[in-house]
This record gives sequence, C-alpha cells and structure tokens, in this order.
Amino acid sequence: MLPKLVTAVPGPRSLELAERLGEYESHNVTYTASDWPIFWERASGTNVWDADGNRYLDLTSAFGVAGLGHGAVSLTEVMRDQSEKLIHAMGDVHPTELKVEVCRLLSELSYERWGLGRGKTVLSNSGSEAVETALKTALIATGRPGVICFENGYHGLGYGALLGSGFDKFRVPFDSQLAEVRVELGYPCDEVDLARLRVDLDGLDAAHFGALLVEPIQGRGGKVVPAGGFLQVLRDWCDEHGVVLIFDEIYSGFNRTGRLFACEWDGVYPDLICLGKALSGGYPISACVGRSEVMDKWPVSTGEALHTSTYLGNPVGCAMAVAALGIHRESSLAADVLKQGEELMAMLSDVDSPLVYEVRGRGLMIGMELRHVDSSPAGDVAGRVLSRMLAEGVIMLADGRDGNILAFTPPFYFKLGEMAYVVDCLRKVLLDEVGGGVTAS
Repeated sequence: MLPKLVTAVPGPRSLELAERLGEYESHNVTYTASDWPIFWERASGTNVWDADGNRYLDLTSAFGVAGLGHGAVSLTEVMRDQSEKLIHAMGDVHPTELKVEVCRLLSELSYERWGLGRGKTVLSNSGSEAVETALKTALIATGRPGVICFENGYHGLGYGALLGSGFDKFRVPFDSQLAEVRVELGYPCDEVDLARLRVDLDGLDAAHFGALLVEPIQGRGGKVVPAGGFLQVLRDWCDEHGVVLIFDEIYSGFNRTGRLFACEWDGVYPDLICLGKALSGGYPISACVGRSEVMDKWPVSTGEALHTSTYLGNPVGCAMAVAALGIHRESSLAADVLKQGEELMAMLSDVDSPLVYEVRGRGLMIGMELRHVDSSPAGDVAGRVLSRMLAEGVIMLADGRDGNILAFTPPFYFKLGEMAYVVDCLRKVLLDEVGGGVTAS
C-alpha cells in the first residue's frame, strides 16, 4: 500500500509522546525536534502506522531487521506458539532443543555450505555482543591482543565492539577506557586504494594482531562496496600471518545483498562470521559462528561458562530464528532481492540532481551519496530530506561519517509501485532543495 496521510507529521499524539519521553529517558538517546520523530504503533509488510494513524513505507526494515517484512505471519505464529509453551530457559545450563537447532542450521548454512566443515556458534542478544564474542575468540585462539579494523566501519557500541569502530564520534569519547591495541586502515574503493592497503598491511607487525574485523560491504559507513579482490587480499594476509579473519555480516547477512551472505559475492570466507538483525526477523538474537578449529580453542566448560549471558539461546528468539532461516535458505529469495535491487538502483540512478554524487550498493542495500557543488558532504541536505520524506510518508535514514548518504534498505517485498512513489517523492524533494527548499507536495 502507498502512504495515505491522515494528519500532520508528526501528529499531535507523536508530539505528546515525544514530550513525555523526554521527561523520563536520557536526552542522549532519542532525537526529538518539531518534525521528528513519529511513534510506531503497528506494522505489516513494508508499511508502518504511527500513533496518529498515518501510514508510511519503511525504507529501513527497522535497522535491517525486518527483511522478511514486518509481522511476517510465519514468524509471528511461531513466536505466539512458543511464548505459550516457554519464554525463557537457562541457555548455558539447561537449554532447549531449539538452541541446538539454531546452532545446527547456522553451521549448515555457512561453513558446511561453503565446504569448510562444521561451524560452531556462540549465541548472543545483539550484534555488538556477537562482535565482542568474535574478538574474544580471536584472542583465545592466537594469544595476540591487536585488532585491525577499517575507516567508517561500524560494529556496535559496546566497549569491545568500539575497538573495531571506524567512527570517531562513537569511539573517541570513550578512548580513555579502551585498550591501545587497535589499528585502523583505509577501506578500499578502487585499485589505487587496494594497492595502498597491501602496503599498509605489509607494514604492520603481524605478530601483535590476532583479529582483523571487517564488513564485506559497509553498512552504517555508507553502503560502500569495496574494490574487487579486497576480501581475498585480507584472506591471504591473515592466512600468511595466522590472524583470525572476522566478517561482520550483521547488516549484510541473510540475503540483504542478493546473496545469503555478502562474502559469497567474492567466494571468500572468514574464520568467524558475526550475524544478527534479520536472523530472527524481530527478536533480539545474534550469533558468532566460526570454523570449528578456531572456535574449539575455547576451553571446554567445566561448569561455568567463560563467556555467556542470561538470555543466551532464548527459546522465543531461537524459534523465530529457526523459522526465519528456513525462509532465507530458499534460493528464490536471494534472486528476488537481487531483482528488486536492480530495479531500485536503476530508478535512483535516473534521479537527475546536482546533489547526487553517487548511487551504489548491492541487492537491497543501496546508498545515495549527496554532495554540494564544491564536493563537500551534504549532510545538512540529507537531514532535511529525511524530514521531508517522512512528511511524504516514507521512513528513511542517512549513513556515513557526515550523514550525507541516503540509505535504501527496505523489506524484501518492495513493489515497483512503492519504489516509483519513493523515487518520485525523492526527486521532488531534491529539486526543491536545489531551488531553495520549498517543501514537496
């Protein structure tokens, strides 16, 4: 369905709720302004309804979680059935059979499918925790504390995950509490960058580093597809120096790019892969999955897990993950995502505006970079575009260090008519920006 606005955006109910939230929530969390935010009430497929009854198209999949659509019946029914039987167990002491099945399926869909033997899993609640599990695993496996990461890489905001952060605005305020074990390299976009990276890698003291953490395609960094051969360069260097190669596919995993995992575009596979977001389609669950010879470096539990959490292997989350993985394994889904991505990319590439610097991405993981005529990042324009698109019934986000890359990551059932509506609205808004900022209608 296309948006049909009922009231002004945000409506009176959303404005009231924003004021109340400001009284009780830390003011660092939710951004509020006269035109932001709306308060979600329900969602279905690609559509979201707010507390004022407005209907929107969701171009975010709610941070990439709802790839299979909001309220997918196959997932909500499983959630309902499981919640009536058991909503919590003791994941690392007395677990459920569902935990066994999730771990088995993750092995089958990753390392076994890649012909690399059995994969072993540590389940968690958030993507950040999965990354921290991977970094701990690398230290356990190699005995080396150093972490290699990349500019504009985003891996979550927990202290361990911040070691791999390429966003200064998130990491620098807490640098004084972080170990000085990281080195940040450039994320190569072309052959020149890739040649420079080879030199930078060879200049490192590899004996210090146990982990190399990277997104096969950068998400929060701006939907950046790296230069061809990048992942193979990393794989070869890690193999030569005994460094654990970690792929963060929390965002790009589970068909987001038109392949089950983004690394499959290059046929290069990691020692550890971090997964989350679309893993369950809506319930907080994540995973660090790795080659058994790496994961087996962890000591065998003698009754007290060295790394665990209270909600590890939650039965509701596991039940939803089993159902979601069953859908994601169907090859037709990846093909559909790839087709929709090509259609959307073509439409966006046809938007004629001096503000549009580049449209890039794979599958339904697309970014439109905005720059001013002097080539400076147009984060100010992108911020206004988000508000104007919201008023047109389209929920969007902006990525990149300067917030100047419009992100397009809709659910996987994005219809041509919906695409056309979004692109038409965007074209009008960008035209207004160039012409002086008159709001589109």
